[in-house]
Amino acid sequence: MKVKIDYTWEKELQQIFNNEFFIKLTNSVRDEYKNHEIYPPGKDIFNAFNLCPFNKVKIVILGQDPYHGKNQANGLCFSVNKGISIPPSLKNIYKELKNNFSDFQYENGDLSHWSSQGVLLLNSILTVRKGLPGSHKDIGWEKFTDLVINIISKRKKNIVFLLWGSFAKSKMNLIENKNQHLILSSTHPSPFSAYNGFFGCNHFKKTNDYLKKNNDKIIKW
Repeated sequence: MKVKIDYTWEKELQQIFNNEFFIKLTNSVRDEYKNHEIYPPGKDIFNAFNLCPFNKVKIVILGQDPYHGKNQANGLCFSVNKGISIPPSLKNIYKELKNNFSDFQYENGDLSHWSSQGVLLLNSILTVRKGLPGSHKDIGWEKFTDLVINIISKRKKNIVFLLWGSFAKSKMNLIENKNQHLILSSTHPSPFSAYNGFFGCNHFKKTNDYLKKNNDKIIKW
């Protein structure tokens, strides 16, 4: 698996790519693609990075691992390609957006337009076997994405970190210089927990208010 990643990220992450753990990870992932049906397609593994270059990152939304159904995963957490049914968690994200902005509308589950505005839609684990959620846990992806979160927090200022659910909240200790960023946390938007804190969290409005306060361009959600 040859790493094809935006040059601004390559510059920041080159040391990691040369690290023994990452070389081992790429070998494992390559074998998985040879022997199993793996999502997302290989070309989309680093979509979150390629669609949101390092120098444009303003917001980080953390997910766990990709959707494990056919044609669902596209390399962006919570997102699915146009023409694919919108998953329950994303439906709830859209409901909360409607709560925040009465004129909010959507046509599909593709969130790539968020990425292009500076929203890094980062799963902690970047690949998965068909029908087996969590199947690529502990092969090295978490170590890689933990380092990514840490690097963003150290090298950038005024980043909004959106941490939804206990898994995402567990990454809070990776964020350095916390006083230079905005960290917003709530329950997960899944149907099991959205009513226990995600609905009404107003994270999207708070994010845009923070960007505005820092003279940055707001997100057109």
